[in-house]
Amino acid sequence: MNSKLHAVTDGDGRPVILELTAGNVSDYKGADMVLGQLPRSKVLSGDKGYDSLAFREALKDRGIEPCIPPRKNRKIQSGYDKALYKQRHKIENMFGWIKDWRRVGTRYDRCAHTFMSAIFIAVIVIFYLK
Repeated sequence: MNSKLHAVTDGDGRPVILELTAGNVSDYKGADMVLGQLPRSKVLSGDKGYDSLAFREALKDRGIEPCIPPRKNRKIQSGYDKALYKQRHKIENMFGWIKDWRRVGTRYDRCAHTFMSAIFIAVIVIFYLK
């Protein structure tokens, strides 16, 4: 049983959008799922898994500048702001804080909706009740 959590956070690392997909689903499809829900922003940082021409074009159509490093096997390497990309540690910290909750980190729940509920409870306690 495998799953991936796709997240969009604000500038402080607080989650705005959380989407759970099966483990065998590519990051491209996860990106497509959150694309319609994206809040207004100037820049979107993402890891190499979200590097696709279609996703970059969809972001540019919405007026969002993609800050996504290109995959090594891309024929046309696109540039990105390395200084801005370093701020992505806030997103990684958010995932770490969520996984500190033992129930989420070890995935006790078999059902996806129960697992997502545990993630939401962890997010509420960590970020909004502190």
